[in-house]
Amino acid sequence: MTGRDTFEYAVLRVVPRVERGESFNAGVLVYCRQRDYLGSRLHLDVDRLRALDPTADPVAITAALQAAADVCSAAVGAGAAGREALGSRFRWLTAPRSTVVQPSAVHTGLTADPDAEADRLLRLLVLPVEV
Repeated sequence: MTGRDTFEYAVLRVVPRVERGESFNAGVLVYCRQRDYLGSRLHLDVDRLRALDPTADPVAITAALQAAADVCSAAVGAGAAGREALGSRFRWLTAPRSTVVQPSAVHTGLTADPDAEADRLLRLLVLPVEV
């Protein structure tokens, strides 16, 4: 395949205390229909988590993030959502919810390599900025 195709992405945010609404980015979801691609990248920054809520459970939050990644990859334990078509899985994952792990709005772009795009978005939007 040559050229660039449209892709959609959303950021997975951790909101340790939903009632406060404070959040930080912990992952990205990338969907490219033309390339039959749905992928995710995750990084839970425990220091950021502790700064927002010292009592938050990083193991439970990691499990919630991993559940989203499992739906993306159609892992055996992903349940019914993991058996849906790629587009349906992406829409299910990006549906608004009031939980500790929340998706951002969906954004679009063009890419020749959605897997590399997922890596780029993780570096740009999730990983700590290096000085």
